[in-house]
Amino acid sequence: MNLVEKINKLKKEKNAIILTHCYQNIEIDEVSDYVGDSLYLSRAAAKTDADIILFAGVYFMAQSAKILSPDKKVLIPDITSGCHMADMIDVENLRLFKKKYPNIPVVCYINSTAEVKAECDVCCTSSNAVDIVKNLNVPKVLFAPDTYLGKWVGQKLKDVEVITFNGFCPVHLRIRPEDIMEARRNYPEALILAHPECHYEVSKLADFVGSTKEIMEFSQKSDKKQFVIATEKGVVERLNRDSKLNNWGKEFILINENIICHSMKYNTLEKIYDTLLNETNEITLDKNIIEKARLSIDRMLNLNK
Repeated sequence: MNLVEKINKLKKEKNAIILTHCYQNIEIDEVSDYVGDSLYLSRAAAKTDADIILFAGVYFMAQSAKILSPDKKVLIPDITSGCHMADMIDVENLRLFKKKYPNIPVVCYINSTAEVKAECDVCCTSSNAVDIVKNLNVPKVLFAPDTYLGKWVGQKLKDVEVITFNGFCPVHLRIRPEDIMEARRNYPEALILAHPECHYEVSKLADFVGSTKEIMEFSQKSDKKQFVIATEKGVVERLNRDSKLNNWGKEFILINENIICHSMKYNTLEKIYDTLLNETNEITLDKNIIEKARLSIDRMLNLNK
C-alpha cells in the first residue's frame, strides 16, 4: 500500500477530511477532499460533518478552520508553517492602528491570526474583499494587514476611503513591474493575470487582477491559449495539470521563478500521514478568542451571500 492509499484509508477510519490550499505541493491534491483558495476552504470547514479536519496550508488557515468548527479536531501537518504577512500584525499593533483612526470599522484579511480576527469587525479574503467593503456601506474602513490588497480595494471602490495597515506578502512583492514588461516582450500573445497582493504598480500593468480562484476561473473561460501568472507557483502547476487532463490546449507560465511560498511547501504527504495517524499538531484556541473571531468570519460569510 502506497502513501496515498494509506492516507485515504486513515481518512475513512477516522472520519477525517483534508482541506488543501492551492499553493501547496501539488501531490497533496491526491489525498485532498477540497482544494482551493481561502474563501472556498473556509466554507468547506464551516459545513463539514467530519470529526477531524487536517488543513494542508499555513497556520492561520488551520486556525480559521478551528474557529468555524470549534468542536472538531483540527490538525496541521507542519506546525511551523506560518505566514510572514500574518506575523506583521499582532493585537497590540492593531489596537494602536484603531486608536489612531477611531470609530472606523476594521476589515481584517483572512491572512491574520485568530487573536487579530477577534479584534476586527469583519473578515475578508482576496476573493471577496471588494464586496465585503462595499456591502458595509460606510465611507471609510481600516484594512489590515495587507496594504496592497487594501489599496486595490480602494481603487475599485472610489467612494470608500480605505486606510491600510503597512503589511504585505513578501512572495508577491518579488513580482516587479519589470517582470510584467519582460513578459509582454517574451509572450506578446499572452494575458497577464495578477493577484491583488502584488504591488499596485504591478496590478496596474496586468490584464486581469483577481484572487487565486478568480485567476483560475478567468483563464479557464478565456479564449486565449497562453497566460503569464503573477502569483504563487502552485497555481501555475495546477492550471498546467488541468489543461493537460482536460485538453484545454492552454499554457501557463510563472511570472518569475522566485514566486514560491516556502512556508506553504512545508507540508508533505509524509507529514500528512504521520499527523493523521498520531493526531498530532492539533490547533487549540481560547474559547473567548474563538467566539470573537467567529463573529468576524460569520459576518464575512453573511455579507458575501
